[in-house]
Amino acid sequence: MTLRSLSSGLLIVALLTLAAVTVRAQSVTSGVRGTVLPVSKAVKSFACPMHPEVKSSKPGKCPKCKMDLRLTTAAPATPVAKPTEAPPRNSGPGMSIPDVEVLDQDGNALHFYRDLIKDKTVAINFIFTNCTTICPPLAATFARVQKEMGDKVGKDVHFISISVDPLTDTPERLKAWGAKFKAGAGWTFVTGDKQEMDKLLNALGAAVAKREDHTPAMIIGNDAKGVWTRTYGLAKTGQIVGLILDVMNGKVNEPPATEEAKP
Repeated sequence: MTLRSLSSGLLIVALLTLAAVTVRAQSVTSGVRGTVLPVSKAVKSFACPMHPEVKSSKPGKCPKCKMDLRLTTAAPATPVAKPTEAPPRNSGPGMSIPDVEVLDQDGNALHFYRDLIKDKTVAINFIFTNCTTICPPLAATFARVQKEMGDKVGKDVHFISISVDPLTDTPERLKAWGAKFKAGAGWTFVTGDKQEMDKLLNALGAAVAKREDHTPAMIIGNDAKGVWTRTYGLAKTGQIVGLILDVMNGKVNEPPATEEAKP
């Protein structure tokens, strides 16, 4: 055997060995048909609690409402099987509202979408009755807007305050809470079974791990015309009234500035 043929033989053996090692590594990595699976890494991002579409890779403020962006950490999107429950009702671009069963402050059983939202203009905020920080000012803001809009409330626009603590907030507690702020006939307080309420809060972008972390957001929408927007729930009364009137007419401008209403 010549030196040249010996070298060629060793090269062929080395190549075959390398190929076998590569195939084995792929099989061990994937466990399925020799395909190497990518390693999922958590993605860190920051988003506005009132405008979820506003996202950033760095902390900062929302250019729309000037609220601080909150850290959100989520894994890359993967296909998720849809639950076998009835689909939510569509309520215009970007809104999909489930028709869950809820209770109002008088203990009446309602279907959230068909009884409170369908074909109506609504203003929605989020509260809990044990709250001593932003909830009283949110309710006071609703009360001022209610007074400013007069008989339009309950006819042209409907107010809805949704509890983020349904385990504590019974209809009786919500009714007593509303009485403190002179809630009128067009102002409905909503609670219910926790699982149903979780579905609702998730759909409205208001679900939080701790009730104290809920945002002072207000959702204003015209279901009949498919117009929906979010704004700062402690803005000046005139700004909120103007936005509600715009939504009633089927149009929406930029949300009001984040200047707090005076108590």
